[in-house]
This record gives sequence, C-alpha cells and structure tokens, in this order.
Amino acid sequence: MINYKYLLFVCLLCMGNWAGTYSQPRKDNPHLSGKTKNTADSLLDIGIRYQEEGNFAESVMYFNRSLSGYYQKKDFKKAGDCYSYLAISYSFQGDYMKSLSYFEKSISEYKKTGYNLGISSVTNNMGGTYYYLGRFPQALSCYQKVLKIQKEIRDPKTIAITTQNIGGIYSRLEDYRSALQYYGKAYEVYKKLNNIKAIAQNLNSTGSIQIKLKNFSLAHKNLSQALQIANKENDKQIIMEVTSSLGTLFYEQSDYSHALDHFNNALRLAEEMNSQQYVGESQIALGNIYRKQGKSKEAAAICGSGFSIARKIGSLSLKKDACDCLYQAYKGLGNDRNALDFFEQSTVYEDSLNSKETSNRMMNMEFQKQQLTDSIANVKKEHVIKIKHNEEMQKKEKQRNAIIVSLFFILILAAGLWNRLNFVKKSREALKIEKDRSEELLLNILPEEIAEELKLKGSVNARDFNLVSILFTDFKSFTQTAERMSPKSLVEEINICFKAFDLISEKYKIEKIKTIGDSYMAAGGIPKPDQDSLKNIVLAGLEMQDFMEKRKNENKETEKPAFEMRLGIHAGPIVAGIVGVKKFQYDVWGDTVNTASRIESNGIVGRVNISESLYQLIKNEACFSFEYRGIIQAKGKGELKMYFVESFSQRSGN
Repeated sequence: MINYKYLLFVCLLCMGNWAGTYSQPRKDNPHLSGKTKNTADSLLDIGIRYQEEGNFAESVMYFNRSLSGYYQKKDFKKAGDCYSYLAISYSFQGDYMKSLSYFEKSISEYKKTGYNLGISSVTNNMGGTYYYLGRFPQALSCYQKVLKIQKEIRDPKTIAITTQNIGGIYSRLEDYRSALQYYGKAYEVYKKLNNIKAIAQNLNSTGSIQIKLKNFSLAHKNLSQALQIANKENDKQIIMEVTSSLGTLFYEQSDYSHALDHFNNALRLAEEMNSQQYVGESQIALGNIYRKQGKSKEAAAICGSGFSIARKIGSLSLKKDACDCLYQAYKGLGNDRNALDFFEQSTVYEDSLNSKETSNRMMNMEFQKQQLTDSIANVKKEHVIKIKHNEEMQKKEKQRNAIIVSLFFILILAAGLWNRLNFVKKSREALKIEKDRSEELLLNILPEEIAEELKLKGSVNARDFNLVSILFTDFKSFTQTAERMSPKSLVEEINICFKAFDLISEKYKIEKIKTIGDSYMAAGGIPKPDQDSLKNIVLAGLEMQDFMEKRKNENKETEKPAFEMRLGIHAGPIVAGIVGVKKFQYDVWGDTVNTASRIESNGIVGRVNISESLYQLIKNEACFSFEYRGIIQAKGKGELKMYFVESFSQRSGN
C-alpha cells in the first residue's frame, strides 16, 4: 500500500509561513535596496529565496547570519522571524527535533514584543511537526492554543490553516467526511484572500482524501488543478507533493507505469531539495510498485533505503510502511528469515501507531463511539464463549472425573497466571523507579534539552553557537596548599568550593561544563541562547570570587589552609555536543575555549579577568566598571588585550 498520510502537514508548515506571520522581505520591505545588501534584512531575504528554491542548507547559513545582525540591533521580532525560517528549513530536511527547538526560540522572541500573530502561526507549525513525530495529542494542543489566540486577533489566514490542520486530524481518524468539511471551510477562506499557493495545497489535501474514498475522477481533477497552479508559481515543494499524490492515485488504480513515472519525479525533486521525508516516501512507493511488477530484488533494495531514512528521521508510520514493503519483497525472494524479521518489526510499529491513534481519538471526542463499539464486540465475544462452554459441558456430563481434573489444572494455571501478573506488576514498579532515577541522574549530567534529544534519538548532534561565554577558574599554588592538607580535608575543601560554584551557576542560569582537577569550567548561552548570558556569567564570576574571599577568612580564623583563585572569561563561537558512548559528557570545543583558558591563567588572584571581545559586548552594562590592563603576552595566543571587571558596589566599597 502506498503511504500518503504525510501530504497535509508538510505543506502546512510552509503555508503557515506564507499565511501572514512573516512578510516576504523582497516584496513588502521598502527598506531593502542596493545600498543595504549586507544588512540583516538582505541576508534574511537571500535565505528565503534559497528556502523557496529548496536549497535548505544555504538558507540555514543566511538565516543564521541575519540572526546575529538582528540581535546586535536588539530587533527581537526579526530574530523571531529568523528562528521560524530556520525551523521550517530543518523540518523540510526531516530534522524535526531541531525544528521544534527553533520554533520554541521563535515564540520566545515574539513574546518579548507581544507579537501574537507570529506566536499563533509558529504554534500552528509546531502542531504540524508534532504530527510527523506521531505525537498527536501535542499537535492538537498546539491547534487549540492557536484558536485561543485567534479569538482575540482574528487573522483569517491563520484560522484557515488551523482549520485545515484539524481536518488532517479527522483524516487520520479515517473520518473523511469531517475532514472534507474542514478542508472546504479552509478553501473558502483561501479563495476570498486569493492565496494561490494555499489553494493549491488545499486541493492536494482534498485530492488525497478522495483517493482514499476511491473517488478517482474527482481526485484527478483536484490534483491536476493543484499541479497547474504549482507549475505556474514554480513552487518545487508543492510540485513534489502533488506529483507524489498523483503517483498514489495511479497506484490505487493499478496503473503502475504512470505511478512509476510520478514517484520517480517526486524522488528527484525530493533529493534536489534534501526533503528526507519525501525521499523516504518515494523510495517505499517505488519499492511497492516494483513488488507488484514481480521485481522483488529491486523492491528490497529501494525499500531498504527508505527504511534507513525513516529510522534516521524517526517517522513511525514511514518505518512501518518500509517494513511492510520489505516483508513482501523478501517473501517474494523466498528469503523467509528476513521476511519474518521485517514482519515482526512491522507488527511492533503497528502496535505503536494504534496506541497513538487511540489517544488521538480520545482527544477528538471519539472515545464514546469507540467504547460502544468495544462493548458490542465484547458482548458478541462473551456470547460465543458461552455457547461453546454449554456445548462442551453437555458433551462431558458423563465425564465428571475428567472435568474435576480439568478444573484442578485450570485452578493451578490461574494461580500461576495470578502470580505471574503480580510479578510483572512489581517488576514494572521497580523498572519505573529505576527509570526515574536514571532520568534524574541524566539531568544532573546533561542539560534538559540535550537529555531529551538523547532519549528520543539515541544520539545528539553537535551544534554550532555563534556567541557563547566561557568561564575558567583555577586555584593558585594548588600543589603547595594541598601538601599542607590531608587527602580527606583536600577533597572536602574542593567540594565545598565547587558546590558553591554550582549553586552560583544555577542562580545565574549558566551551564556547568566540567571540573578538571582544581579547575572549574562553565558556559553561558547554551544550550539555549540567552541575551542576558554575557552579563550573568560576569556576575557569577564576581560572586565566585566573593565566596573564595569569605572562605579564605573563615579558614584563617580556624587556622586552616585556604585557596586563592584566578578567574577568566572570554566570549565567542563554539561547538557543543556529547563525547563518547559511555559516561556521557556534554562538552564544548573551539578556539574560544582555548582563549578563555589563557585569559584565566593570565589573571590575578581575587580578580575577574576578561578578554577584549567580551569587554566590547558588555562595556555599556551599567552594573560594571572596568580596568584596562593593557596588552599581555598569552602563551600560544600571542598578545591579547585584557580587562579587570568589578561591580559598581565593589568599586564604591573600595
């Protein structure tokens, strides 16, 4: 069976962008001119052009560059636009977790300016992404939030998109009549607004439902009209979606020659645009066609490629369809072992999909209907069992001794099952406790966002950050001081200091990276960028030095050795991620880290030493005063300008 359940939501991710959340800069922004080609606005415009052409990698690069420019201008609304465009590019490439992360960042920036229209549209797009991941309750929750916001702002375009998305939920529940009603409502709005691209995608979604209803002539009419619009607009994304739908239409009519042509064209477009979702779908569709044509070897090869993509992007339905195709292909090849393996995997995915669909039915007020159906089925089942039981009893009336023996064994079996159920229940409770402990431990080791990605995907992609602040501390004359202390006292003293640093880091929302001997390392602005991270990490450094001074005085009163500390901070670009497969550690790399270490080693006890680049970023903060140290020779880095920083309260106290 060809899989076409994805067609609706991919298109709406892009549609949500066109529907009013963002203006197209090259059309609506009067400030774009030849004189501003290097501005953030122009970079954003170039990124949009690449995105519309399907060149998502290039679009991501320009969106990130424009984002830096908007943050320098403190234009948070435009920064929110950039995050939303980034999310859409990653979604089209099948990286749904990164897409959700950027949608969240977009909403965060819009909230700063009270831009409810943008919040509404981005929330709608998040709903589409959750749908792809099979998380239907979260998708529906997003649409409900959109409708709540729209009660106040009443933007017809966004309301139409959400209406069509809800129609997609009904399609998932196989309530095609309701789905078509919602699509029809959305179509009327698009028509009044003359939103040509939205009309094309609506016709494509409607045509897909008509294929399911076996209304092939009407489906062909709507899909042909959608393709005509897409070609006129030269929109590759819509062309790809409609071409795939037409392939499904011909497949369902057993016209495999035309179906093959359309799916090959869809695959070519998907590969050009790096749309992993449609690459996988098209490959599985082609595999099913080859299988129908008796080409089992070719079917197994291309469905295997589709299965690899499905596993990569985490699409549950796509994995299930790929396993179905591979099961049939290997069965046709007489490879029973591989066929059985993929049949078992398909069954597991089917069970997962069923549980999600049941949850979604409950969310859509379908529970009572399902409950009634189940009740009728149970009554019929019990009736059949009762008849069989009576027949069995009539046959065995004269064999009471055998019945008694049978009952005895049944009681033993029941007791065994009861004990087994108790054992399973206790095992599940124990597993839950251990799972909770494991998750708590994981959150102590990794940032929450990174931990969630690791649990979902089993791995974490390294990420580039344009601006992150790095803090290093080091105890002066650590070896000499440690020689005057017992091993136990040494460990206790270090623990007291680092525990205090952990609390200070948590207070100022900076991320502890690691400790190396007597050195402590932390970072600001990861894994979530934060406008206040630069100021906060300096405040944290000042508070750490204050703590060390107080600790030194406390130890002096009790005649205990005390540590004195150097502290340095630098800011710049880094790469962050997880190292290794055992004993996970979230770490950062880059020249910024090396420079921060040199800033610390060239500091002075009791002072907070910062780099020239960090000084330029925070020099206008009213809460700090600075002392220029001049140019200092740093090992491995050459000459660096450095500054001491104090809080105004410290300066006034002096």
